[in-house]
Amino acid sequence: MTGARAWVVCPTLAREQADLSRSPGSRRDEAVGLARAIDLTVVGAETVSLNAVRPATYIGKGKVEAIAANVKAEAIDLVVFDCALSPAQQRNLERAFGCKVIDRTGLILEIFGRRARTAEGALQVELAHLDYQRSRLVRSWTHLERQRGGFGFLGGPGESQIETDRRLIQERIIRIERELEKVKRRRALHRVSRDSAPYPVVALVGYTNAGKSTLFNRLTQAEILAADMLFATLDPTVRLIRLPHGGSAILSDTVGFISNLPTTLISAFRATLEEVLAADVIVHLRDISHADSDVQGNDVDAILTEIGVADRADRVIEVWNKVDCLDADARSALADEQETHVAPPLAVSAVTGEGIDRLLQAIEDRLARGRSLVELTLDASDGLGLHWLYEHAEVMSRRDEESGLHLTVRVAADQIERVKRRFAGGGDVARQDWAADR
Repeated sequence: MTGARAWVVCPTLAREQADLSRSPGSRRDEAVGLARAIDLTVVGAETVSLNAVRPATYIGKGKVEAIAANVKAEAIDLVVFDCALSPAQQRNLERAFGCKVIDRTGLILEIFGRRARTAEGALQVELAHLDYQRSRLVRSWTHLERQRGGFGFLGGPGESQIETDRRLIQERIIRIERELEKVKRRRALHRVSRDSAPYPVVALVGYTNAGKSTLFNRLTQAEILAADMLFATLDPTVRLIRLPHGGSAILSDTVGFISNLPTTLISAFRATLEEVLAADVIVHLRDISHADSDVQGNDVDAILTEIGVADRADRVIEVWNKVDCLDADARSALADEQETHVAPPLAVSAVTGEGIDRLLQAIEDRLARGRSLVELTLDASDGLGLHWLYEHAEVMSRRDEESGLHLTVRVAADQIERVKRRFAGGGDVARQDWAADR
């Protein structure tokens, strides 16, 4: 399939054009980007306006004939439809074009199959692919009319090949779901161990190609793949980051979202997306330089709702990335738009580092909600205690005086008792003032 010559078709219903703010051109560009993400050579792409979906071929007969002529003239190997095709529509289009046809779901599954690097990712992709394939056995096989005979006179004609294939697929699905259930339990155990560390979790989410991997590398000094490509990375990555006042957090990079993400993929990747559900803070990254940034943001919000993310106002920080791609006029307009928000989004550039300090401060402030300020004085010789505070709390201020080290630290509600026990009484603490919650 690599290097195959492809033709991209983007069917758009007239009522969709009136309802959606995403332009047909942007939809077409995204579909072309998806095709190129698996190294297809896109020879041509077109938008097809429809008044209604045709049950047999999705698009009208005249358009089918026109595309078939292009397929023959350009020696096309594959036609990509940026929509969901039924098995019958896919089969009929392949007969009309004389080449392979895949729809949006099949294309995204192909991309995910190539991007998966871990055993878990491979299992999740295979589960989604099998679920998708199960409904397309009639199209996929040519030997399905054969039947496997039973044994002896009581065996009867036996099960048809399609029934055998469906049974085998169902058995494989059950095995994969069991494996993923083990993954889910392991992740739960990992989260328990992280909770005892204790490090809060910050999850990066956003539309595919919004710059999550680049931002992840900027914040963690990691070197995960970051490319100008849809779904450049798939498997989640976790690293420790340092916050401005010495605290730490676990940063998790997740799979990019996309409009019309197949429900089979959302179900298959639910174990991975549970990292988002369990996160203390969710950083929603948007490519503010993209023409459809608002619509992409809405698509991400819809998926967060679908997977069950609650308390979004308290947990989500909206970040506008790629401000380095804007000209002076656009930057000025962006600043004006920020002023219209009750909680203004943060403008950053993951490439140049602009706004990264403000982002880290915003993450720290969001994590600090519900925490308490603790004032205490340590003996100057208590280096071990000082180190413990820097590791397990946020040191907001420090004054070194003859009477000792005067510290103001911010502590999570579930850690206050731990701090009290660690520094209660004894000669190593001269004074403790437990401040009210801020």
